[in-house]
Amino acid sequence: MRRSDVLISAWLDQRGFLFPWAPVAFGAGVVLYFALKFEPEWWVFAACLGVVVLTAGCLSLRRRLSDPLLWALLLVAAGTCMAGLRAHIVEGPVLGWRYYGPVEGRIVGMDRSGSDALRLTLDRVRLANVAPDRTPDRVRVALHGSQEFTAPKPGLTVIMTAHLSPPSGPVEPAGFDFQRHAWFQGLGAVGYTRTPVLVLAPPRGGQWLFKARMWLSRHVQDRLPGETGGFAAAIMAGDRSGIGQDTLTSLRVSNLAHLLAISGLHMALVTGFVFSVFRLGFAAVPRLGLRVPAKKLSALGAMLAGAGYLALSGGNGATERAVVMVSVMFCALLVDRRAISLRAVAIAAMIVLVLQPEALLGPGFQMSFAATTALVAVFSHIRDRDKRLGPRWLQPFVAIFLSSLVAGLATAPIAAAHFNQFAPYGLVANLLSVPLRGVLVIPAAVLAACLLPFGLEGVPLWAMGLGLDWILWVAQTVSGFEGARGMVVSPGPAILPLIALGALFVILWQGRFRVVGLLPVAAGFGLWALAERPAVLIADTGGLIGVMTDQGRALNRARGAGFIALNWLENDGDSATQDAAFARWPEGSSGWPVIALRGQKAADGFSGCGAAKWVVLNSEPDTLPELTGCQVLTPARLRQTGAIALIEKDGVLIPVTARQVTGARLWNTR
Repeated sequence: MRRSDVLISAWLDQRGFLFPWAPVAFGAGVVLYFALKFEPEWWVFAACLGVVVLTAGCLSLRRRLSDPLLWALLLVAAGTCMAGLRAHIVEGPVLGWRYYGPVEGRIVGMDRSGSDALRLTLDRVRLANVAPDRTPDRVRVALHGSQEFTAPKPGLTVIMTAHLSPPSGPVEPAGFDFQRHAWFQGLGAVGYTRTPVLVLAPPRGGQWLFKARMWLSRHVQDRLPGETGGFAAAIMAGDRSGIGQDTLTSLRVSNLAHLLAISGLHMALVTGFVFSVFRLGFAAVPRLGLRVPAKKLSALGAMLAGAGYLALSGGNGATERAVVMVSVMFCALLVDRRAISLRAVAIAAMIVLVLQPEALLGPGFQMSFAATTALVAVFSHIRDRDKRLGPRWLQPFVAIFLSSLVAGLATAPIAAAHFNQFAPYGLVANLLSVPLRGVLVIPAAVLAACLLPFGLEGVPLWAMGLGLDWILWVAQTVSGFEGARGMVVSPGPAILPLIALGALFVILWQGRFRVVGLLPVAAGFGLWALAERPAVLIADTGGLIGVMTDQGRALNRARGAGFIALNWLENDGDSATQDAAFARWPEGSSGWPVIALRGQKAADGFSGCGAAKWVVLNSEPDTLPELTGCQVLTPARLRQTGAIALIEKDGVLIPVTARQVTGARLWNTR
């Protein structure tokens, strides 16, 4: 057979199996929009719409072998348009300067910052001497210092004296872009206060779901005090403010942090439990169960339970994705189609991407659908080939082990790329925790929610607490093992997409050519192993500098800019603290390519660059020092460029700025 005939035959074998590629093509269009270095003009979107219309017209004329390629083109163009439309729909005022003064607003969200401080999200914001059209729609303020305002209530109108600033850009070129994230969250400013928060007005209607969530959270934590209650509140009400940073760290290091998120597994357990209860209920009443479509009615009941849980848990992105996924599967049952299939996963992914295209860039979406796709592919393979998982009595345990292994392998590269760590003992921790969560914690939580109106939730909450105590003990024990936290260097921006596309080709392509997908996977991991970090990193404030040494990155400050320092070190795959990194910074740092000057006196007394090519000032000088042979970076210049990385190539340091990588987009030019 000729080579062309082999390729045509392989292409024809894909008939009936191409729909799961639809979200891949649509997602490529989303990525294309976010990868642009400029904000497209209206005619660009008009051209994309023209491509969609023209392609749709071509597809309607006749069916050809090239039709799937036209569909792919249509979906790529549609993804680009939808991402741009979403970015403009959420557009709102962004604070353009540093602000210090009174801040008034209504509490619409509560959580905790990385420093474990209570954090409030406010809407209906008012700032002193700031016009309404320039005032952000929402701001987020962390409460530092001694605060008597420890139990805020939803809907309260409060006032405080706070420091606010625009959402910051990436801490380094190609790093996480918080400006973009805040844009789609509707946050126009972030900051902190060290002064007392005062209540101006009590809640006045509205926010009833938020109030119900916070009431449930407080009620659960009253019944289950300590970290156990905080864990239970996170599961039942989506409120993580009761969980301390030490517990969060233990859960992350042991790879059990996903048990906090109301995501796909969590929602599947809840709706699956409700579905099973309805099915058993119909079976217990044969006269009713035999006369009505019990399976379909049970599916409807489970979908309603999922929607109610979505509302009660706060409706964050992970929960919305989870509800979409389980709803698609239950809808398949309603129309007598296979519930668990790659087609159902693809439909769920398309719905999420159409509603929230920006979700594609976040670890939540990537990990949710990576785990779901891998699990469906593996268990569909086992089902279709009628393979047994051992003796009947052993099958549930083998299924749990296989599920944890497959989900862990599918999400490990994504977690490592976004969080720079992997959990060597994560499989053990999950095997010890996930089964108990499914058979005890989730059923007890559902029963507690059902019995709560009657005041009979005590016993289910007690049982739930026993299960959560065990999970917390596993997390603390496993995270204490030597080498429990593995650190990895941050990959380049193209590496994770390369691995993902290769893995998707292996799963979605039909026939023996699917092994070709292993090549980009292997290439991605190979490039990751060779990834090099910048020789020098300079923060966008000029207050922190990091230079790579033989011992790791050396930082010029032991305190301050802790968030930036932590991110730099984690991206290096370095578990050192900021203090330890500062100890690597030698006195004088002579011979280094960069010099840090702190304050006007240091700038006035500086006479020459020596071997350094870069001089960084952390405050705006009255007069710039006249230096030859080096460049001076001031805070004003750094605000224009963003963080700077100096990358060594052939013995020469080449500067790359954050603005060069992100370009001029809606979220960083306001």
